[in-house]
Amino acid sequence: MTDADDTARHNAKMAKKKAARDKIMATKTDEKGLIIVHTGKGKGKSSAAFGMIFRCIAHGMPCAVVQFIKGGMSTGERDLILSTFSDKCAFHTMGEGFTWETQDKDRDIEMARAAWEKAKELIRDPANKMVLLDEINIALRYDYLDLEDVLTFLADEKPEMTHVVLTGRNAKEPLIEAADLVTEMELVKHPFRAGIKAQIGVEY
Repeated sequence: MTDADDTARHNAKMAKKKAARDKIMATKTDEKGLIIVHTGKGKGKSSAAFGMIFRCIAHGMPCAVVQFIKGGMSTGERDLILSTFSDKCAFHTMGEGFTWETQDKDRDIEMARAAWEKAKELIRDPANKMVLLDEINIALRYDYLDLEDVLTFLADEKPEMTHVVLTGRNAKEPLIEAADLVTEMELVKHPFRAGIKAQIGVEY
């Protein structure tokens, strides 16, 4: 077979694939505000969610972030949004750190519930095209928040075109069932296991 024959076969194959894809894409005409869940043991749940927040910012779409667990530690995403994009993205760090750091369950519950009230306020505002609930799955896992309350609110009160992103390990099955888009980050290898600490620009 000559190079020309190989190129012709490849082009014909790609043309057939494009026609099939175009046919599928022609049926995808609906739009809706999505419930998006990032979960799993692998790294990248919040990072991917912030990627979508920055897409919204780039398109001039108002959005918001509520951090449920992460405390006052500086992160690149928060610092950049607060210093440069606060007119497009409201940012609320409501948690005071992971529960093993605070060692105060009552306080953790109080802060998680305050964060949920702020989240509801931001989601109800139809001007916000996307609201990121960072690490809310952790608060739900420890029953700091009532899962049914969260699901009912998202079903009944979320504006039709608002996207809500919920991150954190161990997303509960009813939340996964209710979501439109679920990604599970799988841990294959992590430098922490080799004694390497969290590093600026990678983890925060």
